[in-house]
Parts: sequence; C-alpha cells; structure tokens
Amino acid sequence: MSPLRILKPDWPAPANVHAFTTTRKGGFSQAPYDQFNLGAFAGEDLQVVQQNRALLNALLPQAPFWIKQVHGTDVVMAQGVHEGIGDSIIEADASVTTHPQTVLSILAADCMPVLLTNRFGTAVAAAHAGWRGLCAGVLENTVAKLLKASSCTASDLLAWIGPSISVAHYEVGAEVRAAFIASAAQFDYQLDAACFIPNHASGPDKYLADLPRIAKSRLQALGINAVYGGDLCTYRDPERFYSYRRETPTGRFASLIWFNPKSY
Repeated sequence: MSPLRILKPDWPAPANVHAFTTTRKGGFSQAPYDQFNLGAFAGEDLQVVQQNRALLNALLPQAPFWIKQVHGTDVVMAQGVHEGIGDSIIEADASVTTHPQTVLSILAADCMPVLLTNRFGTAVAAAHAGWRGLCAGVLENTVAKLLKASSCTASDLLAWIGPSISVAHYEVGAEVRAAFIASAAQFDYQLDAACFIPNHASGPDKYLADLPRIAKSRLQALGINAVYGGDLCTYRDPERFYSYRRETPTGRFASLIWFNPKSY
C-alpha cells in the first residue's frame, strides 16, 4: 500500500484552523475505487471503506462528522463524531460547527467541496456544491448559518473551493444554464457570460459550465471577497482524483476542516 497523500488549501486561514483534501493514494480499495475511496454509498464493500476511514482518522483529532449528501441545500450544525452509515445517517449537503476539533467532511468526485472559516478561528463550515445544490442556494444557506453561529460578518469569512470538474470538461444542456439564470435573479448575483461557454461542436443547446466561477461569484455577492482555490480539476487528474464524469463507478475523496482550541 502506498502512503496517504493529501492536499492542503493555499489560503490565509488562522493558525488553529486545519483543512485538507484526500487523494486516491494510499488506501485499501481495489479498482475501480482504487485506492483510497471514502464514500460509503459509492458501491464499494463497506468494510473496505471503513478500513480507509480508519487510516483517515489517524490524521485527525477525532473521527469526522459524516453527512449523507443528497444534492440539496440543507445545512446542519455539527458537534462531535458522526459515522453517517447504517442507522446513523443525516441527510444534508453542508455542516457548520463552533466546537473545537469537530471535523467537518465533504465527499466529492466532480462536485465542489467548499470549505469556510472565519478570520478568528472560532467557526468553520463545509459545503457540497454540485450544480443542483449550487443553483438552489446551498452556499447561501451555509454562509447564513455560519454567520449566525459565529456572530461575525461576511467580510470576516474566507472560502476555499476544492478539487472539482473544470469548465473544459463539464458539458451541460440549455436547461442547466436557464436554471442558473433564474437563480442569479433570485439570489441577486452576477452570472457573467464566461460561466456558460457555448459548445458548438456538441450542438446548439450545449454549454461548458464553469462551476467554480459561479461559486466565486455567489460567495462574493454575499460579501466574501477572500475566495481561494477552484483551480484543481478532478476530470483531468486521474492519478489524484476520482471523477464521476470520467469513470463510473468510482470512489469519493474527502475534504475536511476543523479548528483547534486557541492558546492564549
């Protein structure tokens, strides 16, 4: 088994805030889930997933608070450990915590993991933003709950967009573009032309969608100017990342965030 390899966000988070994204490297999974699948609902034997999660737990202050993502907009307040399997399932697409060492987790294989913290290192959040959740307002809901929980303003927040499918590889139909145009009016943000590039080679109603660009626009419309990441493509990096569009079935990598108690 090769060693685990993780990626850390390049962002100016407080020193007590910790975050990373796993890669495919270092676990027990066999093809097509090789090697470090952490998704309990991706089709792999659950015992293998639990072996991989045990390896992950060794890198964390405690086991994560897992949620079952459903491409919606619900956000939960998290505290402690939550297995997220069997009878222990919470359906949501984002979580927020103000409790030190509660590890928030998002699973992905093309959708955007979006991690957030305030500048004071007293609250963090993690959101799963596929096109449906992004369009319906999962980021807006997450930010609202994070601000309420931490009693700060949007200008106090930082966000990092983790590995996701890039515009060059994400073709959608006209109905997806239309949904985002309506969503932009509803949530009052600017959807510029570069968010949906006509893909004439595939037909008149096909577009290349730039989800990270849309996410940045929506976060900035909420008052969060410190937005980082969004430049790692899952589709074109099969060595490090799972991609549902590239291959099915496939595994899931995790993006995680927590904060430690401050030393005064």
